[in-house]
Amino acid sequence: MDLIKIDNLEVYANHGVYEEENIKGQFFYLSLRLYLDFKAAAERDDLEKTVNYGEVCRFAADYMKENTFSLIETVADGIAEELLYRFPLLRGAWVEVKKPYAPVDLDFECISVCTERKWHRVFISYGSNMGNRRRNIEAGIAAMEREESIRVLKISELIETKPYGYTEQDDFLNGAAEIETILEPSELLRLLHEIEDENGRERTVHWGPRTLDMDIIFYDDLIMDSPELTIPHREMHLRDFVKIPLSEIAPDFVHPIYKKRICEL
Repeated sequence: MDLIKIDNLEVYANHGVYEEENIKGQFFYLSLRLYLDFKAAAERDDLEKTVNYGEVCRFAADYMKENTFSLIETVADGIAEELLYRFPLLRGAWVEVKKPYAPVDLDFECISVCTERKWHRVFISYGSNMGNRRRNIEAGIAAMEREESIRVLKISELIETKPYGYTEQDDFLNGAAEIETILEPSELLRLLHEIEDENGRERTVHWGPRTLDMDIIFYDDLIMDSPELTIPHREMHLRDFVKIPLSEIAPDFVHPIYKKRICEL
């Protein structure tokens, strides 16, 4: 991954916990690390194939001047996210906001906060066996597409499958999508639950019938196991209704635990 560095961009802005800071303002210094692939730009000497760092500087300075926040953590986070939304070639952004005149009654050179945001490759499995199954799934995909923090890249065909676990219920329609998101796994899980709830999901019977079920199968090459979320999905390798749609859109993706491609699983 290539890198564009911007160091200590000076911006006079109004951020701080104290009212005086918000009224009078002070100098801040902004440093950025922009992650992208600019090989094509370098080979063709073409500005359109890279990110215009002049535009980045102007955007970041305007963002700091036009907004007022109590915390420089909020400033850094907002700039990092907005950079990824506004500059499509960016794969990641690291932001440091320095506050050299922070109201601290001790000697110090500078106080700063740093944050990093990037686009993550994620695979979502979804299914429905209640009501208009196709419409439920399409509504779930549309809800993801409306989120600025998500880019829907690929969508599989839907397949009809028998229920898994609790079998006394109607057949499912199942599919999968490849997305990019800047959300962390727990944030993405909460969003998917909100989308399920908006489409009438009720969690009354384990493996029971549902209007819409959306699961995170893979998140980059992440391996995690927490009370609320396991990635990769613990039983995906046993479930044809997950593997078949995934093999259509990502046959060569390698399972980070079993070290096999989806088409091999």
